[in-house]
Amino acid sequence: MNVLQILPELNVGGVETGTSDFAKYLVAHGHRSVVISHGGSMVAALEKAGSKHYTLPVHKKSLWAILKSIKEVRKIIRQENIDIVHARSRVPAWIGYFACRKTRAAFITTCHGYYRSRLFSQIMGWSKLVIVPSQVIGRHMIDDFKVSSNSIRYIPRSVDLEKFNIPRQRKTGEMKCTIAIIGRITPLKGHTYFLKSMVKVVRNLPYAKIWIIGDVPKKKRAYKQELEILVQRLGLTNNVEFLGTRKDIPELLSQVDVVVLSTVTEEAFGRVIVEAQAAGVPVVATKVGGVVDIIEDEKTGLLVMAKDTDAMASAVLRLLRDKAFAEQMAIEAKKRVQEQFTLEQMASRTLAVYEELLNSTNILVIKIKAIGDVILAVPSLKAIRENFPKAKIHCLVGHESRKILQHCPYINGIIVYDTNDKGWFKLLKLSQTLRKHRFDKVIDFQNNRRSHLLAFLSFPRESYGYDNGKWGSLLTNPLKKYRSDIAAVPHQFQLLDAIGIKHPSNPLLELWPSDKDHEHAKNLFESEWLGNCTNIVGINLAASSKWETKNWPIEYIAQLCDLLAAKSIRVVITGMDKDKALAQQLLSLCKSKPANLVGKTDVMELAAVIKRCKVFITPDSAPMHVAAAMQVPVVAFFGPTDATRHVPPAKKLVVLSKTLHCAPCYSARCKIFTHACMKEITPEEVLTKIQALMEAGT
Repeated sequence: MNVLQILPELNVGGVETGTSDFAKYLVAHGHRSVVISHGGSMVAALEKAGSKHYTLPVHKKSLWAILKSIKEVRKIIRQENIDIVHARSRVPAWIGYFACRKTRAAFITTCHGYYRSRLFSQIMGWSKLVIVPSQVIGRHMIDDFKVSSNSIRYIPRSVDLEKFNIPRQRKTGEMKCTIAIIGRITPLKGHTYFLKSMVKVVRNLPYAKIWIIGDVPKKKRAYKQELEILVQRLGLTNNVEFLGTRKDIPELLSQVDVVVLSTVTEEAFGRVIVEAQAAGVPVVATKVGGVVDIIEDEKTGLLVMAKDTDAMASAVLRLLRDKAFAEQMAIEAKKRVQEQFTLEQMASRTLAVYEELLNSTNILVIKIKAIGDVILAVPSLKAIRENFPKAKIHCLVGHESRKILQHCPYINGIIVYDTNDKGWFKLLKLSQTLRKHRFDKVIDFQNNRRSHLLAFLSFPRESYGYDNGKWGSLLTNPLKKYRSDIAAVPHQFQLLDAIGIKHPSNPLLELWPSDKDHEHAKNLFESEWLGNCTNIVGINLAASSKWETKNWPIEYIAQLCDLLAAKSIRVVITGMDKDKALAQQLLSLCKSKPANLVGKTDVMELAAVIKRCKVFITPDSAPMHVAAAMQVPVVAFFGPTDATRHVPPAKKLVVLSKTLHCAPCYSARCKIFTHACMKEITPEEVLTKIQALMEAGT
């Protein structure tokens, strides 16, 4: 596995040490390790251990620096053939996240801090899996950053036991003792409270040594000066020593009697605690954040409330005076470190998460328009599922077509987009929902400006669609060469071919009405005295209100109903609420009495109704696709639209159309005012086709 870790700098610190230790482990176990940072004192050792280091300004927060670094990091990902990009801080996470787009690399973060819930920090929760070093940080990411609990992976930080396996220097006499605080010197680490607590300790043990190990960032030198002044004011000048940043922490710990962690804010983990425990040093720590995951109070350490200087001093004195208690606590703590916080455990669990990440795929299919179009996407959904059997596949559909895929076995979920919400705010809110799914691939079968924008805003690693002049540049992989003069399903398959997804040469449509839908259809038929009838023909009255030119004349439908009745064939008419007036007009023209089910079904109930028919008659409309999906023979009328582009795949489908000079016109109004393309299809002609289909089915 080729792993790229990216962090701001490689100077001494908990995150930096963890990165270096893990890089060393990767190399030792046959993996390739690459690290990107702004550099630092640990780079030489990192490279000596076998990792490759790239120096980039990934510590800078300026937008220009981030954009420039994204290009450089993407180049490195491709050059080093990286499988995993592991970001360990916020600026590197922004860079790594977008650098992974248009590459095969997977992105993951480790949350090393208790971040404020703001836009800049949101990136730490954007990876598909999020590693947290403590339960507290995990809860923080769930509650404040809305990361799914299923995405959280708890892996505590580790310590290299060999590094801290140094014999402790034995001391005699109560007076000779050393107390240390280790870490960056910042207000969050509570150095002022530590120093104030040391006043009481020194009052009881005047010869105690107090080591402050670590230093301040260059821009915060004034804070260290404040601490030095505080040392003088508290009368601790002869006891306190500022050791600065040190690389010999294990050697120093071998001389320390108590380590204090005085952090005043939520601590992500507390690596210093584990290092001290590995070296056999008892610890006093404030009860904050991930510290409670490491220390069991009174057994593996002593916990005090943050800023409680009296309690901190009392705890330190207790350990210094009660040698037996301190030694037993150190033994228990070291035992727990060996059981839970070793480098081997951390690294192996991290690699397991990497494997999980690489073997998981989240796919979004976009098809948000008409009902018929969504039905036509089913063969593609089936092909995607067969090629990615373990993937989590979601489909973004419109509100009216959501029921079509409710029982689809090829997807894991549906995301509904109400196309009536036209505003930008609604669109951005939807894109936020899409991002939470951490999609690896987006396949855009809708292919309009809005769908391409949603594909982009969901921030997938890969997005596919047609480069059709409708913002196709927003896709990572727009298909430039394709045919647009073919039927919908083969048209979609062109996109699958570009992705490398195999598909059947002779696909069929599918639908999955529920038992409730079938029961509803049964009740409708019984209410029309059709319960025991087997010779039933269904007729869909009209296409959508936007396409009046698709409709077969109502008087022709009436004539067909009477012709069928004369052959002892019962007729069921279907349609939407808008077609109720048309249905009444039809009934007034008919001598026979067709069963009127117009406006009495939704799309899946209609599927159950059509399933009971021997043949279904319809203009070019969604019910045509429903009938084809239910494997019911269809007679379809085509006039203003081209059958070669819109006919669905079906076992038995007869197309009736007339070759006219003006057809197909794709016009909602007949431009020559004759409607000849539909009027030339006679009821007798349709009856002949119906009878042929019924005879073929017997």
